[in-house]
Amino acid sequence: MLVVLTIVVLIVTAPLRRAGRARDAAVREARTGQAGGGPARDDAVSSSDDADASSEIAELEAERDAKYREIRDAELDHRTGKLSDADFEAIDQTLRAEAIEILHKLDRETGVDQEPGDAEVSADRDRGSEPQPPADTP
Repeated sequence: MLVVLTIVVLIVTAPLRRAGRARDAAVREARTGQAGGGPARDDAVSSSDDADASSEIAELEAERDAKYREIRDAELDHRTGKLSDADFEAIDQTLRAEAIEILHKLDRETGVDQEPGDAEVSADRDRGSEPQPPADTP
């Protein structure tokens, strides 16, 4: 049953994956086609990098939203009895792991790698000391 469901998921998501590959190919083609009579090379590279970054962020946000929809659909299928508990657990675990990976990629693209408090703990570890609790204030 799990194998059949996995195949169905792959078939259903195939157009989304193909669209992403086509978009990537178009971006690569646009990059190589900019060597012509456009703006100065540095300006073209800078604006191209900005456009690439924003398009990657938009693509990751779209992937995140699609993954959230897949999770909600699986939950609905489970609640309506279309998925057994065991199948739902396997699918849910896979979908959530994929969603987490997408969120990590999105964080890296937007520059949000750590929680604000994590930097202090990381810096303390780098110095070889234990994190100090905040000083008590009267």
